[in-house]
Amino acid sequence: MVKNSALFRLHMIVFLWGFTAILGKLISANAQVLTFYRMLFAALFLFIFIRFFKKESIKISKKLFIQLSVIGGFMAFHWLCFFHAIKVSNVSIALSCLSLSTLFASILEPVIFKRKIDISEVIMGVVIVICMGLIFKTEFQYKEGIFYGILTALFGTIFSVFNGKIFGKTSSGNIIFYEIFSGFLILTAFFLLTGQIFHLNEISTHDLTLVIILASIFTAFPMLESVNLMKYISPFTLILTVNLEPVYGIILAFFIFGESEEMSPIFYGASLIMILAIIVNGVLKSRKNTAAKKAQN
Repeated sequence: MVKNSALFRLHMIVFLWGFTAILGKLISANAQVLTFYRMLFAALFLFIFIRFFKKESIKISKKLFIQLSVIGGFMAFHWLCFFHAIKVSNVSIALSCLSLSTLFASILEPVIFKRKIDISEVIMGVVIVICMGLIFKTEFQYKEGIFYGILTALFGTIFSVFNGKIFGKTSSGNIIFYEIFSGFLILTAFFLLTGQIFHLNEISTHDLTLVIILASIFTAFPMLESVNLMKYISPFTLILTVNLEPVYGIILAFFIFGESEEMSPIFYGASLIMILAIIVNGVLKSRKNTAAKKAQN
């Protein structure tokens, strides 16, 4: 019963993540302003929750703060590219490009964690590249969106892989808080250095309201909830379910925005193949790991 409840909550989180792209399109502010306020309010909500509800310390070492700041920078670039991809193309393009994260992970993880390259990941990577090639060919009018979508996947992968390296050095809540807070500080420095800091007050009340909703319900809450769910579900189940984010987002975008999100049959076919490839690869890796553990016992 507990596991079924956890799975329902997990799908709800992935649904919320899929909806972030919808909000990104509904908010008229540009990607830089949107990301700045998202990180500001998300960091604020996380700080209040950690210090006043969980009553935990947020004290960390200087070395760890620097490490989290670097990762937070990649998180900021990931969100900047994601929202910019939506602005210059549409939700479907931006979300379909997220499938490339698995390809980038298959290249970066063996290097960072010093493990052998998995041949199944290479095959899956080839399938994803072919599918993305088809999407680029048939949806060439969205070439800028695809370019920033690819950068979104790359920065998101770097952020996730390096997160794996520091897991356990402090609480998960602290990791998330400092990454988002440092990303906010980096964006603040960018606005100050470029003289664009005064443009931040140009955001409308409507947009600011949507950003606060985005930062709380669709950012801080699902991040913290995903950490809590790790007590009841396996990392494999979490990763596999998160791969449904583009599916939820693309379907939602089609019904909410209509024509502007209508893509060619090749786009939907290629996107489906990429998602299935990721799921099949995940299942095969899970079985392989299970068999290896049984052999050791």
